[in-house]
Amino acid sequence: MHTLIAYVRSARPDLTNRQLALLMLVYLTPGPHTVRGLAANLSVSKPVITRALNTLGAFGYIRRQKDESDLRNIFVERTEAGHEFLQAFAGLIEQSYGRSSERPSAQDSSARGASRHAS
Repeated sequence: MHTLIAYVRSARPDLTNRQLALLMLVYLTPGPHTVRGLAANLSVSKPVITRALNTLGAFGYIRRQKDESDLRNIFVERTEAGHEFLQAFAGLIEQSYGRSSERPSAQDSSARGASRHAS
């Protein structure tokens, strides 16, 4: 929760879950990445991937490169801007993790409430 609140408050573009998952797939899994492969990995259609790549490309987070050996294939490549975005997002997660460890979890609160009602 803290990570998402910090992300919404940041000046970073507001990516959808699908766009963020796609970006993480490209950066955190070995390539080369193709539209077809990414669509299969996320169990969505190629047009869904294309729309998400259009947005990510407009932000400069990914780059598309034609496969010279098979012009039907498009490779999805990482960029410095995308790397910086994910580094900043990782920083938000780390900051939020510190905050969340200071507070009791929802599960802890539920357990305490249940034990009070049982008494």
